[in-house]
Amino acid sequence: MNFFLETLKVLLLTIYLTFESIILWIIPSRRKNVAGELVLITGAGSGIGRLMALEFARLGATLVLWDINEEGNKETSRLAKKNGAVRVHTYTCDCSKREDVYKVADQVKKEVGDISILINNAGIVTGKKFIDSPDALIEKTMQVNTMAHFWTYKAFLPAMMASNHGHLVSIASSAGLIGVNGLADYCASKFAAIGFAESVGLEMFALNKTGVKTTIVCPYFINTGMFDGCSTKWPRFMPILDPDYASKKICDAILKEQVYLVMPRSLYIMLVKK
Repeated sequence: MNFFLETLKVLLLTIYLTFESIILWIIPSRRKNVAGELVLITGAGSGIGRLMALEFARLGATLVLWDINEEGNKETSRLAKKNGAVRVHTYTCDCSKREDVYKVADQVKKEVGDISILINNAGIVTGKKFIDSPDALIEKTMQVNTMAHFWTYKAFLPAMMASNHGHLVSIASSAGLIGVNGLADYCASKFAAIGFAESVGLEMFALNKTGVKTTIVCPYFINTGMFDGCSTKWPRFMPILDPDYASKKICDAILKEQVYLVMPRSLYIMLVKK
């Protein structure tokens, strides 16, 4: 009897959430105000991380920028202030090292405060066939693209849960949804990052921490230099994404508290076919 009731409950909840998602897709949702929110972006020293920092600077957020590249991070800070940011804090952090993540996280909590929007953006790619990938680079890929998310969540999620307010953002990849030739370690790391983010999101839901939101971003290749040399066989349907376009779409998804963002939209068809 309990099994029947639990199954019925899941089916009804699935139907409700499906209709809710369709309605929210049709009707433009209200964007939240992030002015004064503490936004931490890993990998902020270049690429999408820098562009997202500039977007949040315009919105009045307090920025906490992490990167292993100190000079790149300082340049992002300078540009953010030029774009309207009043408070910007930069920290040099090697996200592949758990001890470094925890140490810098403690600094942030003492010097700035509790993070309310955490954007795990730092990522690396080996760009080699699996059999040619050095063991050390495979381990590094998993440490930066996956394990760093565990450590940042451990560091900043408890405060979000205590206040029932926060937002966890995972910049994953379409390579975390569909296997890609020549990117075995990268795909594995992004598959894991997506699974981790989905699991924590469901955990928050089960604990009734509905104020802690989750956004999982799965873009196709973005033209930031990370995937130099990559090409697409179907440029019309699967284009290499423009960084400015991608960063604006990501920030918009965060403001709308969108759970999944897949870019370009043609990828949804690929997922259904898979």
